[in-house]
Amino acid sequence: MRYDVVTIFPEYLEPLKLSLLGKAREKGLVDLHLHDLREYTFDRHRTVDDTPYGGGAGMVMKAEPWGLALDEVLAASPLNAATEDASEGAESEGTGPAEPAADTRPLLIVPSPAGAVFDQAMAYKLAEEKHIVFAPARYEGIDERVLDWAQESFRVMPVSLGDYVLYGGEVAVMAMIEAITRLIPGAMGNPASLEEESHTGGLLEYPVYTKPAVWREREVPEVLLSGNHGAIARWRRDRQIERTLERRPDLLEAYPVEQWDKKDRRFLAERGVHFANPAKAAQKKAKKNPAPQADSAAQAAQPDTAQSNTVQPNTVQTQPES
Repeated sequence: MRYDVVTIFPEYLEPLKLSLLGKAREKGLVDLHLHDLREYTFDRHRTVDDTPYGGGAGMVMKAEPWGLALDEVLAASPLNAATEDASEGAESEGTGPAEPAADTRPLLIVPSPAGAVFDQAMAYKLAEEKHIVFAPARYEGIDERVLDWAQESFRVMPVSLGDYVLYGGEVAVMAMIEAITRLIPGAMGNPASLEEESHTGGLLEYPVYTKPAVWREREVPEVLLSGNHGAIARWRRDRQIERTLERRPDLLEAYPVEQWDKKDRRFLAERGVHFANPAKAAQKKAKKNPAPQADSAAQAAQPDTAQSNTVQPNTVQTQPES
């Protein structure tokens, strides 16, 4: 994986060279390149911003420094060599230039409150990329023409960390690079850590403990000291469900109903969470949103498909405890 970050504060991203990220670089798993946007200016003050057309508060990042920086990044992209090799290989076989099976342009991520929200599922997808370029903006943002132009050579993707605004996009870039890199095979010391952490399976992670067994009169749960692996697994599963219900009920509602086993359902029922009958839920939805009525003859000739064609919703229902 190659990362390129174009920023007016390259020193802001120096921590990416530390800890496990630094080790991933040493192993050759990731290749990080930081580019100072001011190096692509030509005036004495190294100006990267100007007043907005149409008036308004703040300043807008100028187009030409970004254009020059992205030109240089694109020229160094490892995807260029891969595309040329594939094309030459196809031509040598007498088949002519091969049509790419997928879009081979580098991915340009622009941190923006107006982008798609970054989450673990997105991190997994991005970990499969070969080259990601980040364009963290400052001030009021980048001249929109840069993003329009960049689509000729990049897959442009605005991404948001959440519904809030930061001084600039560097913090978002650091968070995304760390989340993506740890999912690259070989980047984690213990790959099993990825399987049990929060969000990987759709639920939050269970609480963890280490020595000593008693600390300031607080004891480690007895089941974790029992050596009974089945009981430990059940305890951890229950704690995942419980923690998700308390802290992120939205994740619980999105969890696939068919993945709850009998013990899960019993545990949830004890906490006032019940599962509706999927067929009844589908019928209820069909009645609430009926399809447009055809003429009576055509309607009589058609089978009743309201239930079979309805997408089954997640039917978790919560009830207050009495």
